[in-house]
Amino acid sequence: MKKRDKTTLTDQSRRKFLGAAAGAGVGAAALAAPNVARAQDPITMKWQSTWPAKDIFHEYALDFAAKVNSMSGGRLKIDVLPSGAVVKAFDLLDAVSSGTLDGGHGVIAYWYGKNSALALWGSGPAFGMDPNMLLAWHYYGGGRDLQQEIYSSLNMNVVSYLYGPMPTQPLGWFKKPVAKADDLKGLKFRTVGLSIDIFTALGAAVNALPGGEIVPAMDRGLLDAAEFNNATSDKILGFPDVSKICMLQSFHQCSEQFEILFNKAKYDALPEDLRSVIDHAAQASSADMSWKAIDRYSKDYEALKADGVKFYKTPDAILTAQLDAWSKIIEAKSAENPMFKKVLDSQRAYAERTVRWQNDTLVNFRMAYNHFFGKA
Repeated sequence: MKKRDKTTLTDQSRRKFLGAAAGAGVGAAALAAPNVARAQDPITMKWQSTWPAKDIFHEYALDFAAKVNSMSGGRLKIDVLPSGAVVKAFDLLDAVSSGTLDGGHGVIAYWYGKNSALALWGSGPAFGMDPNMLLAWHYYGGGRDLQQEIYSSLNMNVVSYLYGPMPTQPLGWFKKPVAKADDLKGLKFRTVGLSIDIFTALGAAVNALPGGEIVPAMDRGLLDAAEFNNATSDKILGFPDVSKICMLQSFHQCSEQFEILFNKAKYDALPEDLRSVIDHAAQASSADMSWKAIDRYSKDYEALKADGVKFYKTPDAILTAQLDAWSKIIEAKSAENPMFKKVLDSQRAYAERTVRWQNDTLVNFRMAYNHFFGKA
């Protein structure tokens, strides 16, 4: 009897368990349904870059979007259009702030006209900080708070991520090599940001044009010389078609990086986990972009040389003239713009410590290169 009761009790318990499991399965299916719906109907964002579709910079924008789209499991989808698809390159910040665009990809120096302090994120010698060190200052030395303070003062309704340290940019493309600072006087020259002030101080007649307009302007004689950024971009944009002389090394934009922009209302409406995906995608994209740049730029540097382009090191006399001009520029800008001085003082304090550390600890890599490849 006891044995039968025990068996009956066990059977009853089993049936209850199976019933509960079946019910739980229905509940789990019901809970899973919204997830399926989200995957089929993702949050979409319309973006634009400030770059022509063929430029590697637009590729970097697509790379970031691809990482977000993948890491979000399809719940967030960023579609990136090239420059001019919705607004002109220099109108991107306003378009994202107003909600005309949900986001974008560019450089912070393009907003120089709104507040000259913004160009300090990339223009000028940055007290000896390389581009990765300037990003360190931005994220760990107070730069991001200062940037947000400026954007708030301009009523810019955006969330910004700076990423992607750019290698030192060439002085530019010229009709013939320049040997001294006086050779820049009177040249019709393209640059942007505070670099405008540097080259103006050196006597050039500066015109700030978006990337896609530079080569056509040189071809029509509207520019005598110009700088953009790197071997790959310059090759794609067609610089070798209008010049065969490129001067390497310059202090005008030796520490620049890219900017990822989101409309703040659109960003704030995202679930917390998707905002985290964006944050980590920016960090991953920063590393990936710097690695891709090393690979692609070096290949196209060799390709340009094979195509007959002559590369020259910018003479130290011109680099020194840039530094002298910069000292006067930052003194004048600090006097007229308190925010400029605030950003500059923050950079100066951070650079004094970090650049000293880097200069003291980095070995001379050129010495190793010359040891192995110098004879060749």
